[in-house]
Amino acid sequence: MAFILVLVLIGALLLLVIGINALQQQKQRAEALRRTELTRQRAILEETEEVLANTGMFPCTSHINLALYKRIKEAAQQAMMLCNASQRADYERRVIDLDSMINNLQKSPPQQPSIENFRLPDNDRQILVLVQTLKKLKAIIRDEHNKGKMDPVVFANEENRINSLQLRINVDSMMSRARSACYMKQYGSSRQMVTKALGTLNTIKGQTPGDPFITRKVEEAKQLLEEINGAVKMAQPSAPKPKEEDDIDVLFQPKKKW
Repeated sequence: MAFILVLVLIGALLLLVIGINALQQQKQRAEALRRTELTRQRAILEETEEVLANTGMFPCTSHINLALYKRIKEAAQQAMMLCNASQRADYERRVIDLDSMINNLQKSPPQQPSIENFRLPDNDRQILVLVQTLKKLKAIIRDEHNKGKMDPVVFANEENRINSLQLRINVDSMMSRARSACYMKQYGSSRQMVTKALGTLNTIKGQTPGDPFITRKVEEAKQLLEEINGAVKMAQPSAPKPKEEDDIDVLFQPKKKW
């Protein structure tokens, strides 16, 4: 009887150990998932704040600002529920500040600045930051639209604006590099870039024939191409002129027999 009781106690102990291990593993998995999700929400928050900080580099509408603030607020709320108690107060303050900004934007009339006055930055580093910002912004508004958090009409208009800005940056960048190459007398590279810019413009012109930017840039590219061709002709060595025969040489040259 005592032997059976010992076996029962050992079995119960083993079950208790297995149960404790299972609970610990489950707790570790939950903690790992919590940390992973917290890292993801922080990454969303940081990326969106970075995009928002760079919106001053291009004409940005109030719809975009509102979508970015709401995305930051949601990420901050999620992080607040996942973080430790010591970090929660900081997120709570951020959510309160974001609520105030969102309310002010919603009460203000919508702002939609024209992109016609947009000018490409002179600094290559700034151009790179601008290109990366627009790329991230397009992905963000697409994600917000897929989640049902952005009106389809607003999404379509904002995506078209971003596409137009990306086109302008691409064309302006190619034209700028073409001028630099022409100045350095690298006419082949210059002509290649202008031709590429013209191809891009003509493709888009068929879709949006009334865009004044495209019309203006097409004329500018054609003029630059003419300048490059003219410079190439000027740079080509002229053909040597035939040597004029001296009258005395003609007089004393051997007579031809007919």
